[in-house]
Amino acid sequence: MTAKRLKDFLDRERVPYTTIPHSLAYTASETAEAAHVKRRDFAKTVIVNIDGRLAMAVLPASEKLDLVQLKKAAGAKHVRLALESEFDRWFPGCEPGAMPPFGNLYGLPVWVDESLARDDEIAFNAGNHEQTVHMKYADFARLVHPAVASLRVGTRAA
Repeated sequence: MTAKRLKDFLDRERVPYTTIPHSLAYTASETAEAAHVKRRDFAKTVIVNIDGRLAMAVLPASEKLDLVQLKKAAGAKHVRLALESEFDRWFPGCEPGAMPPFGNLYGLPVWVDESLARDDEIAFNAGNHEQTVHMKYADFARLVHPAVASLRVGTRAA
């Protein structure tokens, strides 16, 4: 079942979305394959610590997060991957590792890779390892207000 907080929010905002069931998958790449979505089009959520504060970095499943790029984009002194023990209680109703990229629902800022921001649609975990949510990127951006930057290894900030 889609995370209740996410489902209630999208329904309240009257945002059209589709929830698609798929076989059990734990990694973003496995989920993309199970959901029949290209890895470059599936958004994975990575929890990071930016100057002592948790945040979400959202990038294609096919890519690796460049912490140096995120540090520059955020104007931060310190950026690192967050430990699961730092965030495991932040996402009630979500299975570990399946958090949807809606930081606004959990009190976290969101950074999204520019490649996803250019897409018409976005697909992501529904809060579990057996469902994917698909919706228009414009609706996602309107609801989440993410900061957009080059976050992938091998890209350079403009």
